[in-house]
Amino acid sequence: MLNTRKQVELQPERFDFSGKGEIYSFTVVQEPPAGFEDQSPYVLGLVKLDEGRLVTAQITDIDENGIAIGDRVEMVTRRLTAEGERGVIIYGYKFRKVLPREDS
Repeated sequence: MLNTRKQVELQPERFDFSGKGEIYSFTVVQEPPAGFEDQSPYVLGLVKLDEGRLVTAQITDIDENGIAIGDRVEMVTRRLTAEGERGVIIYGYKFRKVLPREDS
């Protein structure tokens, strides 16, 4: 059989962003993939960054009824999982609703 697939070469692009944006769309994951059962249910969102790009990320520090399309969010670093016998903790980015600023 003849292989007619074209090889696609991806060109990585560096992109700096402020870490702020708004909820473009979201869903509540009830049936998580293997290894994430202890986090279910959780909110998975499509975040439109202030710079215009869209990223997919877990929305944290909120319950499934406390989020709406258009809500302002900010990136935070959170624990993603632990691996291996030694329990090495893997950190990554998630988003949370922007916290109100306290006036000093």
